[in-house]
Amino acid sequence: MALEYKSSCEKCTVSLNMHSEACICSYECTFCEMCATEMANVCPNCQGELVKRPKRNKD
Repeated sequence: MALEYKSSCEKCTVSLNMHSEACICSYECTFCEMCATEMANVCPNCQGELVKRPKRNKD
């Protein structure tokens, strides 16, 4: 099962591409690094930990 790479931050709506620095929770809620830091790396939706989203190969 592959991660769903969302195209924008759920808080500030900044555009994110597959190679952008972003943070996700176990439910794949997605936030830019700045918003994740402001929220102390806690997802506002599920209260889960926000971690760096893995990057995919550039292929």
